[in-house]
Amino acid sequence: MAAFDGLEVPFDDFPLSASPYWIICDFAPYWLPPLALKYGIPCAYLSLFSATSMAFFGPAARMLGLPNKWETSTDFTSVPKWIHYPSNVLLRKHEIQRILHSIQENASKVVDGYRLGSAVQGCDAVFIRSCNKLESNALRLLETEIYEKPIIPVGLLSPYVEEMEKSMDEEAKAKWADISEWLDRQKRESVVYVALGTEACLTQEEISELAHGLELSELLFFWVFRKLSVLGDQDAINIELPGGFKERTSDRGVVWEGWAPQVNILDHPSVGGFLTHCGWNSIIEALGFGRALILFPYLSEQWLNARMMVSSNVGLEIPRDEHEGSFTSNSVAKSLKMVMVEEEGEHLMSNAREIKRIGDRDLHDGYIDNLIQYLKNHTKLKENQQ
Repeated sequence: MAAFDGLEVPFDDFPLSASPYWIICDFAPYWLPPLALKYGIPCAYLSLFSATSMAFFGPAARMLGLPNKWETSTDFTSVPKWIHYPSNVLLRKHEIQRILHSIQENASKVVDGYRLGSAVQGCDAVFIRSCNKLESNALRLLETEIYEKPIIPVGLLSPYVEEMEKSMDEEAKAKWADISEWLDRQKRESVVYVALGTEACLTQEEISELAHGLELSELLFFWVFRKLSVLGDQDAINIELPGGFKERTSDRGVVWEGWAPQVNILDHPSVGGFLTHCGWNSIIEALGFGRALILFPYLSEQWLNARMMVSSNVGLEIPRDEHEGSFTSNSVAKSLKMVMVEEEGEHLMSNAREIKRIGDRDLHDGYIDNLIQYLKNHTKLKENQQ
């Protein structure tokens, strides 16, 4: 973020003076919407967070004041008063403590909440990676009451396997060949896919509990494991699996270090469940292939996404201590077995297969068509006004 903020001056000097038709930005360049206004260029904020998460944090003006409210406000541990529809989306005490810690460790000194509030407040419209079939209530509330400006869902932007395979280089194809060979030998929907993204910095103790939980579950698993962890401003440290874990689970599990083709793995018929950090991108990919979720949120909006998936009856969250956020290998094993082999899990898997239909390609191509038409209409209106 600190490095990104260094782009403010060069952006003012050249790109904006070129008078683009539109500027579409994420929350990081919170300084960009005011520059767009200076040049009279329409600006849209593109949210890669869920509409449910955006609604939870409330109006832009409130987000701009978040840094001063985290320690005193109780709004975050209950459903916000401005959310009128039934919701279970809230934060727990240990999650707020983690957010406070991240604010203290922020090298840029401009917290994410302020960036988000500034970007939303200064833009002409908000584009959200979502769809009405998944988040109609949140999308409507954002437009009519919370932001009071156009909210344009751009669809789920789901990746398609055939297109991903076309884009693979030879090294990626070779890796997928090795992975698919192992998956092909497993029974249908018998494998747990485990991937915790690139930003979740688990401690050694947490990795050990997670590994022991996988071992106790006695389930087949494919774990994309990242050895490197970075905690705040500290030097990167290597995270290791418990001694003997690989050897004890070699007959039923794979620990894969480095990049793996997640879309291809989720599409494979032997995969039944996905133990995920609950990033919106990973959730969308999992839903697109009808996979039940074992929810292990670790950061910011991931917690809110997890609650949303629980209320949608497509996932089960691994229990944590309310105050400390700790979890046990037993809770991991129990959660995995509930989703993968017990009766409750069949209900979740059935719902996940049903919700897969929201990823219809023609439907989401329609969202992109609507977005393009909105951009064109807004540009024509501006030209006519001039």
